Amino acid sequence: MNVLRALADAEPTSPWLADPARPEPAAALVGPVACDLAVVGGGYTGLWTALLAKERDPSLDVVVLEADRVGGAASGRNGGFCSASLTHGLGNGLERWPGELATLERLGRENLDGIEQTLARYGIDAEFERTGELDVATAPWQLDGLVESADAARRLGQDPVLLDADEVRAEVDSPTYVGGLWDKDGTAMVHPAKLAWGLADTCRSLGVRVFERTPVRSLADRAGRLRLGTAYGSVSAAKVALGTGVFPPLLKRLKHFLVPVYDYALMTEPLSDAQLASIGWRNRQGVGDGGNQFHYYRLTADNRILWGGYDAIYHYGNGLRSELERRPETYATLARHFFATFPQVEGLRFTHAWGGVIDTCSRFCAFYGTAHRGRLAYAAGYTGLGVGATRFGAAVMLDLLAGEETERTRLDMVRSRPIPFPPEPLRYGVIELTRRSIARADRNGGRRDLWLRTLDRFGLGFDS
Repeated sequence: MNVLRALADAEPTSPWLADPARPEPAAALVGPVACDLAVVGGGYTGLWTALLAKERDPSLDVVVLEADRVGGAASGRNGGFCSASLTHGLGNGLERWPGELATLERLGRENLDGIEQTLARYGIDAEFERTGELDVATAPWQLDGLVESADAARRLGQDPVLLDADEVRAEVDSPTYVGGLWDKDGTAMVHPAKLAWGLADTCRSLGVRVFERTPVRSLADRAGRLRLGTAYGSVSAAKVALGTGVFPPLLKRLKHFLVPVYDYALMTEPLSDAQLASIGWRNRQGVGDGGNQFHYYRLTADNRILWGGYDAIYHYGNGLRSELERRPETYATLARHFFATFPQVEGLRFTHAWGGVIDTCSRFCAFYGTAHRGRLAYAAGYTGLGVGATRFGAAVMLDLLAGEETERTRLDMVRSRPIPFPPEPLRYGVIELTRRSIARADRNGGRRDLWLRTLDRFGLGFDS
């Protein structure tokens, strides 16, 4: 088949943000206002911060400032995998914080429970389905990694299910699968934009003032308060929480630790009953494969398939431009891989093809800190696994702003920082060399070359 025909009518936009349920934008800030806590960023990090702050102290005057529209960036473009992991998976956590991984895993599960409870408490319809995640091996060399992951999870008291080729194909039927590992409750599927919109509505119901289309252009420390300058006004705040991801930070120090990496995805039309039956997928798990350049995919509430990943593209000079959200050559690659994985749905068409930017740091999970004598806190660097972890990051920021020592702030993961990226042109060269090396490893049975082994020794080895 000519798989490119399946892309002929694909809209170049996030289907989540195109949902008819998208609310009208709130007004921009005009004139000066004052508050106790100003939150910069109307994505998950900022919205969770505002909501948790009001739950901790309902008397707090909280303002959220969003440059575009609530959930308009990564929070409305991602795959909707809401994971319990705070460390971008067990392997990364075990490599970096083996002594506290049991605590991190417990806190991560409690955090996911807290998300589920919050959605129920406030009646937020984010299409939350706690179906778990299925890691599938598509080549024999990936099977050892599944066994190692299962062993590590069991040592932490978890109960993942190892599946052979027949068993995994009984769950989701693809001729490419040779094995699988199912974590049954560590991941939920959500409609990512509805999650952001629901959090914003809840914040407003608790008295938070949310201003959209209000980019913050400056930060100054004046007379013991922090002043945020915007296009049409300003905010004087006792404390500030930054949740802006990889977008140009108000704190210059953050630019050394973050790079914007573009990720791309496709969405199919709804599957017919016969098409869905040909795949199975009765348990509706999220799925990710074991390649270094991996795919992630899941079913939506109306039985479309979201199919993303594989290419992770960095543009020279921390490039951030709207035209970079469209990459036809990646869409074509994703379409070919989709039909190789599910040949039984030949003829299915894609309705959307889009991209978005991931805030990536060298340790592949969030880092935290303060500035301005503890009156400003930040959380950034989620590296594509922030749908769930942003709530934990919000709690950390509030602990730091309160000057409290908590179980969270005592964590080495919270107190430490990632290794900064080198300046350009070395930054681009290092990232491109790494991308090519991980692609070569996939072609060579997972064997990592000298460059990747060197990165591994310094705690910098990564996949896509």
